[in-house]
Amino acid sequence: MAAGLSLDRPWAFTFGILGNIISFMVYLAPLPTFYRVYKRKSTEGFQSVPYVVALFSAMLWISYAFLKTDACLLITINSVGCAIETVYIVYAPKATKIFTAKLVLLVIVAMFGLILLLTLLLSEGAKRVEILGWICVSFSVSVFVAPLSVIRLVIRTKSVEFMPFSLSFFLTLSAVVWFAYGLLIRDLYVSLPNVLGFIFGILQMALYVAYKDRKKAAVVEQEPPEHVLPITNRDTAQKAVEVHRTVETHGEDKVGDGDQKEIDENKEVMASVEV
Repeated sequence: MAAGLSLDRPWAFTFGILGNIISFMVYLAPLPTFYRVYKRKSTEGFQSVPYVVALFSAMLWISYAFLKTDACLLITINSVGCAIETVYIVYAPKATKIFTAKLVLLVIVAMFGLILLLTLLLSEGAKRVEILGWICVSFSVSVFVAPLSVIRLVIRTKSVEFMPFSLSFFLTLSAVVWFAYGLLIRDLYVSLPNVLGFIFGILQMALYVAYKDRKKAAVVEQEPPEHVLPITNRDTAQKAVEVHRTVETHGEDKVGDGDQKEIDENKEVMASVEV
């Protein structure tokens, strides 16, 4: 039996199964976005790039796992990831179909095909596994940098509305589990990129704790005293309520449309990155 599934390594097997379960849950994270697009009949700023990138990443890791021949648990979760990301891409909004098709041709067909061809022709045996392993590590590290823009926006806007704690928590947990799995099977290429994933995950959760009450505090600080304005009739009362709502609205930290789109896109990238 392949080492990735061997019961001679019970801890590796346990962490591999846990990694599969957690990663599967993370792969399903974009479902609310697709449901929103379906219900509102609008692209809602939908970006197909994260899903194509995730599909590319999963295909790279499957290729690496097949060459390594002892990482069956990497094959299982990334095969599931390929299927889920393909569904996301196929059912992308019609307005993005042409761009998505071009992106698939460029990234999946051209880039993946070129990487596969070069590794097969220019290397063999352990050297081939090593080259493809470092390609997987480099790509994973570059994608893990995506949270930097989200972190920057959270610090700038002092709002964590678009950085849900649950997603950050499960991404961090996933990084810990896969790092442990990589150590237990002595695979540097699996464990190394998850160190960066763990660091960014901890940073995001720390920012969430630091900024989660900022919006509420801002509203409370700017709330007008109730005894200042005497309410004499219904019209005056209505105006008072409108003024109060205006103060609350301006007191909140807001994120512009461009920033929100950037956050959503990077959040989808983060949710899609798995070994």
